[in-house]
Amino acid sequence: MTKFRPLLVACALLAPLAAGAAELDASRLSPLWGVPFAGILLSIALCPLLTPWFWHHHYGKIAAGWALAFLLPFALMFGPGAAGSALVHVMLGEYIPFVILLTALFTVSGGIYIRGNLHGSPGLNTAILAIGAFLASLMGTTGASMLLIRPLIRANDNRRHVAHTVVFFIFIVSNAGGSLTPLGDPPLFLGFLQGVDFFWTVRHIFPETLFLVGSLLVIFYALDSWYYHRREELQPEDPTPDTRGIGFDGARNFWLLGAVVGLVLLSGFWKSSVAFDVFGTEVRLPGLVRDIGLVVVTFVSLRITPSAVHEDNQFSWGPMQEVAKLFAGIFLTIIPVIAMLRAGIEGPFGAVIAAVTRPDGTPDPAMYFWASGVLSSFLDNAPTYLVFFNTAGGNPQQLMTELAPVLAAISAGSVFMGANSYIGNAPNLMVKSIAEDRGVKMPSFFGYMVWSVGILVPLFILMTFIWFR
Repeated sequence: MTKFRPLLVACALLAPLAAGAAELDASRLSPLWGVPFAGILLSIALCPLLTPWFWHHHYGKIAAGWALAFLLPFALMFGPGAAGSALVHVMLGEYIPFVILLTALFTVSGGIYIRGNLHGSPGLNTAILAIGAFLASLMGTTGASMLLIRPLIRANDNRRHVAHTVVFFIFIVSNAGGSLTPLGDPPLFLGFLQGVDFFWTVRHIFPETLFLVGSLLVIFYALDSWYYHRREELQPEDPTPDTRGIGFDGARNFWLLGAVVGLVLLSGFWKSSVAFDVFGTEVRLPGLVRDIGLVVVTFVSLRITPSAVHEDNQFSWGPMQEVAKLFAGIFLTIIPVIAMLRAGIEGPFGAVIAAVTRPDGTPDPAMYFWASGVLSSFLDNAPTYLVFFNTAGGNPQQLMTELAPVLAAISAGSVFMGANSYIGNAPNLMVKSIAEDRGVKMPSFFGYMVWSVGILVPLFILMTFIWFR
């Protein structure tokens, strides 16, 4: 909390003026307003490589510095009201609900310990990834990732090569597996709130999901088998032997996991006219009930989970703190970038919007797939989805019928390509942090992208020719 005190002070100073702020004309913005966002991305990519000790101890301050590098000049140029309005909106409307949901899933999943002496053979590892892909669309990519990443790492702690297993886990469980329902990934949930039918995505992008997940599982099995049969791959002794049978400790948290899913669904299906105006930002009753409920679930989980379960899981708040601090900076510095994209063809990024339209004026599904995907690789994929949802017309009935190929392309691009970088989707960074806490030497930011470009991009190209022409 202390590392983000400057942001809290700024919020307190700017919020009283936010209600009177005029709507910002993003077409007036210069692309230079994207420099703080580029700065925080480069910091995440380079600082762990160049200054690992400094980054480990001060990444929160670095993120806060980039956030202030946007907020303070913005307040000077456009007035405290405009800056306050943007700050309050992104905090109350996006960041706080985002962190509350992640914290609830992180806590509840961390209270479930899958016991038993698992051995990380290629067959077992592939099975865990397949199960995770199935669960991701039922309990969200974050929930499935937090539930399975610890037992997967523990099962492989007697092997020399583990990083590739975590990389494929991010590809499959933290991203691709969440593409079939609004519960799976935030972009699809936003589409659900906009009026897209709950089962629309499973009907329209199931073949694409099956192809991607199936291909990745086959590639992983082949690669893991190659590592597994190398000399000296396995340690003589298992570092974490467990003589008990396979089972669950802290199983009561499964009920709380169901409560999390129920609260998220409730906020989508419950239509209420009750809303509260907080310094110009509308906070609706269903969302407020969801967030309060998720906070209660978090505290109940901490209360009912035996300390032995947390100890067995090596549960710590480090990964959650890292995600919360870094994404606070990302959510704030991304404000002008998303605004410039939403300005459409007249905005500074008009070329991006124009690229998704064919010469005859019709939308190009292939370009929507790649534009939404590439931006989702580095921007938050939820607002990116909304940008292209609105670019394609924003009418859910039209997008689900005559423009179904376009909506399918936007949905697939936003979810699948979130795996292209560590910051494409929140679980990516959480899984990386948990793995590093357990002693796994994970690839650097660019090292990870070597994996994603080498494995995912060729599959995306094939999918373009098969489904999005």
